[in-house]
Amino acid sequence: MKEIDWSNIGFGYMKTDFNVRCTFTDGKWGELEVHEDEYINMHMAATCLHYGQEVFEGLKAFKGKDGKIRIFRMDENAKRMQSSCEGILMETLPLEKFQEAVIKAVKLNERFVPPYGSGASLYIRPFLFGISPQLGVNPAKDYLFIVLVSPVGPYFKGGFATTPFVIMRQYDRSAPLGTGKYKVGGNYAASLVAGQHAHSLGYSNIFYLDAREKKYIDECGAANFFGIKNNTYVTPKSTSILPSITNKSLMVLAKEMGLTVEQRSIPVEELATFEEAGACGTAAVISPIERIDDFDTKISYVFSKDGKPGPICDKLFHKLQGIQYGDEPDLYSWTTVV
Repeated sequence: MKEIDWSNIGFGYMKTDFNVRCTFTDGKWGELEVHEDEYINMHMAATCLHYGQEVFEGLKAFKGKDGKIRIFRMDENAKRMQSSCEGILMETLPLEKFQEAVIKAVKLNERFVPPYGSGASLYIRPFLFGISPQLGVNPAKDYLFIVLVSPVGPYFKGGFATTPFVIMRQYDRSAPLGTGKYKVGGNYAASLVAGQHAHSLGYSNIFYLDAREKKYIDECGAANFFGIKNNTYVTPKSTSILPSITNKSLMVLAKEMGLTVEQRSIPVEELATFEEAGACGTAAVISPIERIDDFDTKISYVFSKDGKPGPICDKLFHKLQGIQYGDEPDLYSWTTVV
């Protein structure tokens, strides 16, 4: 294998040795299969191509100082995939089979797990989609589940630093009772135009307000939002927000640190009262926010004047990363050692 520069691999796809697959046909799931091929032979009328029957997950494996490989909270990813499948009428994958496939994919590609101290990790992408050929708008009868992995570099190229975000009311991410709480590809396709617009204006990402009233903070690009004030961790509650496993974990750690945790509607105007703010998700853990500019009102909500993350964001980030790499005690049994 060509020597990999672990510190400069970036956050993108890199070919690894194997992927793991499982097919649902004739009313049942088959056995796990190991493939070297990166490509899929699929019927041109497959439901995933025409009617968006596709769900996916994202999680990571980390190599610790002790040489052990730890997968973070894959049981939660397995449950969320089941929820997404139910949301768009797809066959659910048993939790045990999901976890077995993830562990198998990591073990088979162990040489691609970045070393401790590199800041890199092994990104794991399980996805499931309808493969039955049909023209009518109906759920598929057959499905394919695949787990691919790829080493990825640290999300922050310039280190753990703040970036600016923007609120734009001309875009909606998801309807209140739509597919926003499911991890389906269509949600991300719907965000591309808005995201590119924000990037062209110099922002790292866009903030969406609730689609019904345009009054409350919803999701931040493809991440959950949280704000810190008066020793309280506040994060939005909405039927259109993807339940982030990272956010769920941060809420537990915030309580452990002595903070009060509130999950509720957050009016836009309340942004002015937060001392710190962040976007959270698998890729970055926490993206600390420098400021949020309201594109329409021209109001700017500033959370960092020196470009540095606030003390609570910093502590939460390093605490969660410490658990992932095995440097902090895993009090909640979040990691699975491979």
